[in-house]
Amino acid sequence: MRSADPRVSIAIPAFNEADVLPRLLDRVRGILAGLPGGPHQLIFVDDGSSDDTLAILRAASATDERLLVVALARNFGHQAALTAALDQVEGDVVVVMDADLQDAPEIIPLMIERYKEGFDVVYAQRARRSEGILLRASYFLFYRLMAALAEVQLPLDSGDFALLSRRVVVQLQQLGEHHRYLRGLRTWVGFRQIGLPVARDARASGRSKYGFVKLLKLATDGLFAFSTIPLRVASLIGAAAILSCGLYVVYAIYAKMVLDRSPQGFTALLVAVTFLAGVQLLFLGVIGEYLGRVYEEVKGRPIYVVDRILRLGEPVPAPRHRPKWQRPAESSSQADRGAEGVGA
Repeated sequence: MRSADPRVSIAIPAFNEADVLPRLLDRVRGILAGLPGGPHQLIFVDDGSSDDTLAILRAASATDERLLVVALARNFGHQAALTAALDQVEGDVVVVMDADLQDAPEIIPLMIERYKEGFDVVYAQRARRSEGILLRASYFLFYRLMAALAEVQLPLDSGDFALLSRRVVVQLQQLGEHHRYLRGLRTWVGFRQIGLPVARDARASGRSKYGFVKLLKLATDGLFAFSTIPLRVASLIGAAAILSCGLYVVYAIYAKMVLDRSPQGFTALLVAVTFLAGVQLLFLGVIGEYLGRVYEEVKGRPIYVVDRILRLGEPVPAPRHRPKWQRPAESSSQADRGAEGVGA
């Protein structure tokens, strides 16, 4: 049963956003104040900022009991910070958004209306962007490439800004993979989902923390997490190369036996060898990407490390983090029986 006035948790990762935080806090608090029900919750995760982000958040939490601040031990990345926020939420619905005000908080009441209609995920679908033409074209091509290659049907032009029901959050909390692509994971868990067309504003202040390298990493994380087609392409290219070689052998035999001449072409041979060598190295790199991700997973390191959690400006005990897939520790009696077995 869905509450008519659900408790709302807003989860926001922040990295060096001191310039925009006062405006963000004012707008988000205004939205929470206008929502019925409650108590509502506002969670900020400081992702190892080097400016005054943490100080501003601590001062804000001192006078606002709704505000919880999670400070990570270092910069773990945007997706890890989102994960840390989701691990702390308590509301019936959770709104995930960025701190740069490109995601307008005023959209949240519309998302809640869709939730009341029975949807578990309401994601913002960007109908208009404010970035430059080159970046807009890159985003356009990336989302369509992902939709074509992914094994689940990923929505087009949708970022991390979304409303998630409690049962979706519970499912996401059970996923312990390190190379996270949360906008793909929320699609993977299923349930009823709908897009909400919105215009994406320009950054309120400062520069984007997602440079080319970080954007490329996020894109590859999404591609390799939700598609094995790059591995299959290697097999297809190999099969095409074998077929081409077979046809060439047939032609060479025909030219020698019927036309009484041998095929010429040192340049063609050199180009073919170089091309195939490049293809082999390329797909060795693709295999290496998948293998590297397996290596990261089997090490079992936590996705993030919490330095401290602040409520009302004061530290509160931080939960002990362990990978979601790891089994609980054995009880003392089980451990004793195991030790006896080893001794025997």
